[in-house]
Amino acid sequence: MELTSTWFLLLGAALFAIGVAGVLVRRNALVMFMSLELMLNAVNLTFVAVSKDLGLIEGQVAALFVMVVAAAEVTIGLAIIVAVFRTRASANVDELAELKG
Repeated sequence: MELTSTWFLLLGAALFAIGVAGVLVRRNALVMFMSLELMLNAVNLTFVAVSKDLGLIEGQVAALFVMVVAAAEVTIGLAIIVAVFRTRASANVDELAELKG
């Protein structure tokens, strides 16, 4: 059995669906954060699969930019989550809504 780009597109769609389910179902900020990262990686997989299928480099360049943005997001997002967790001792998103002034 040969791995075609269709398999990678289906895998990307499945990973994206798992990420969406994780964001919608879970209320923990860390789990939601990991689900967002899973969604970004699913989009990267799709970019690279389509890029390889079309013989273009633009999809791989876009995936590289997404990885750079994701690295910055991880740095800042985890810092914010750790700072909130230190003050509230909970990473529940529903409790964080009370921080609005």
